[in-house]
Amino acid sequence: MDKVQRNSSVRRAAVAGLFYSKDPHQLRQEVEDFVAAVPSSAGSRVKAIIAPHAGYVYSGSTAGAAFAAMRGQFNAIRRVIVIGPAHYVPLRGIAVPSADVFETPLGRLPLDQAALQSISDLPFVHVSDAPHTPEHALEVELPFVQILIGDCELVPLLVGHAEPAEVAQVLDRLWDGASTLIVISSDLSHYHEYDRACRLDGDTAALIETGEWAQLNANRACGYLPIAGLLVEATRRGLAARRLALCNSGDTAGDRTQVVGYGAWSFAAQQ
Repeated sequence: MDKVQRNSSVRRAAVAGLFYSKDPHQLRQEVEDFVAAVPSSAGSRVKAIIAPHAGYVYSGSTAGAAFAAMRGQFNAIRRVIVIGPAHYVPLRGIAVPSADVFETPLGRLPLDQAALQSISDLPFVHVSDAPHTPEHALEVELPFVQILIGDCELVPLLVGHAEPAEVAQVLDRLWDGASTLIVISSDLSHYHEYDRACRLDGDTAALIETGEWAQLNANRACGYLPIAGLLVEATRRGLAARRLALCNSGDTAGDRTQVVGYGAWSFAAQQ
């Protein structure tokens, strides 16, 4: 594949004003409120989180629970790897953008070009802006990153038709130390009746927490491949999942006839 070339292009926000506020002051207040609502708790240093990517009115509180698990670590983080599913543009493998920065109403996040270059030789990694341009899965995580972490570099990855082992291989290359945070962006089940969704999402949560990645599928989570890849690598490295929140849109801002599930987990060394 072609090498990742550094350029001056900007990936502009696609869902500001739709999934989250386009007003920077309101957006900052919402994110801070989501995180502040989560009680503090002690635990091991968190290496990775799973967070949902719906509109903030639906899943913002669950995303807040995921990022709140990083309290006390924000100042140490210098690079954030954000991985999610490609919803709009079909692709094989994993797509990286050619852009230099990603933009939200809060400003611009520079991309870690050296990190992108370090995975550019993998045959399933491709430079493609088309999947990134309309995609919300990564974008909705970025205001949390900008407000809570601040000065850092971004590694945005969209997963299409890929194998969990391929996602795990990318994570292995990018793993680094305490200065790198991995954010897996995924919602859970889609458009089931409330009680059925609760049962299905509860089963999916158990699979995540026991590392049974091979049992995950698209009916359980839109980002099942990024989740599965994380589980492969986390298990290899001795990390365990901790459930932080589990709900659905029927609990937050929607009716209960067709709901979307949301969950938050952190991954840290087993104690």
